[in-house]
Amino acid sequence: MRGERREAVAEQSVRTHAADTMAYQVATDVRALRAFVSAGALARGLSRERVELLTLAVSELATNTLQHTTAGGWVRLWAEPGQLFCDVVDHGPTRALGRSMPATDSVRGRGLAIVEQICDEVAVLTGPGETVVRIRLSL
Repeated sequence: MRGERREAVAEQSVRTHAADTMAYQVATDVRALRAFVSAGALARGLSRERVELLTLAVSELATNTLQHTTAGGWVRLWAEPGQLFCDVVDHGPTRALGRSMPATDSVRGRGLAIVEQICDEVAVLTGPGETVVRIRLSL
């Protein structure tokens, strides 16, 4: 089941020399962020179908950042053999994983549930003043 081995993705270090990064601060930045993620994932060998899933996941996480924080955030994208990683970083509170999908008549609350369902692994990491949602998809 996707998302079960969160410790594996959480332990993955970022090789900054191979990571591409893009910041976003306002809602109009999300379109460019989607293009950045799509192009970077395709260039690293992720299939088109999986690129669409990754792009959706990052879009949901970035939208959460913009709705619940005031400073925006940034995305890091890198690949290791057989795996693509993406960090969505902001200064917001820690997110709780393991959420179930809200009722169909709910207006909000689907973002993290969607991310957990479409990514192979998801982890939340916290550091001084930042929260990282790290997602992994197999290449």
